[in-house]
Amino acid sequence: MSTEEATANGITARYHETETERVLTFEGDGRTAAIAQNTEGYAMLKVRPTEDGDELERYYGFEMALDHAAELLGVAPSALPVPDAAADMGM
Repeated sequence: MSTEEATANGITARYHETETERVLTFEGDGRTAAIAQNTEGYAMLKVRPTEDGDELERYYGFEMALDHAAELLGVAPSALPVPDAAADMGM
């Protein structure tokens, strides 16, 4: 399993794939957020407080999921770095 990482504005984003999910996690200033989608890419995006945490909400659009992740981190959505491999998440 390879991980692609991007860092900006004090936030580190890590993207990787498991057997069942594509996962994008964010960490900054002691806070975390995660966005997950099934590996086929046809399901809604799940926002969680951590990669293994309970699902908080589901979204069709990547931008809406990023908005929620940014809220969990206490930053503007534009502050979130997105690794290239994760740029096509969402429906």
